[in-house]
Amino acid sequence: MSKMDGAKVGKTWKKKFLVAFMSGFLALGSLIAVFGFTGTVFALPLGGIGDFYVEFDELEGTNFQLLPQIGETGNSDAEPMVRNKMDTAKIKNLHIYKDIKLPTGNWIRIHIKASGDTTITGLIQDARFIDANLSFDELAIKEKNTEAYNENWTQSASTIRITDAKIVTDYLFQTTVSLSGAKISIESIEEPEMMGQ
Repeated sequence: MSKMDGAKVGKTWKKKFLVAFMSGFLALGSLIAVFGFTGTVFALPLGGIGDFYVEFDELEGTNFQLLPQIGETGNSDAEPMVRNKMDTAKIKNLHIYKDIKLPTGNWIRIHIKASGDTTITGLIQDARFIDANLSFDELAIKEKNTEAYNENWTQSASTIRITDAKIVTDYLFQTTVSLSGAKISIESIEEPEMMGQ
């Protein structure tokens, strides 16, 4: 290999490294921007960066809707999911985390935890895996005679209570979100979590 070829390989590797490195920091920046350190964040979507995980002890929501949805994940442009909508949600012990592969091949996990209550208005979440206890008030299920996947059926309730939840999600939007006692941390991990695959 000539010196010129070696220089091209070196430049290509540096370019790939910078792209991967910046992508990881943009993903982290998106998570931090959406959930904030403290205070309130307004109308920010989070999606298109692959799976992230949401855990909490308890959620109480109003005007709940569940609809079928085809959504984008980190590995696919079109995956079946369920879309959850709520006018308001109050969450205890929220924990959100995202696994990111570094250019070196190692993995890190970014954690966002709120030790106090989290309050959200205008919540929309696309989930492909939910493990939780659910209870509803005034539950209604409707089905339409249509082949359109996202209009075929809907489920609604005046209130919803979710406990001991773990959710794999790929899109999250809230009109406003306020976290109490938020902490952000990063840890090294051996491999990413693959729940719901």
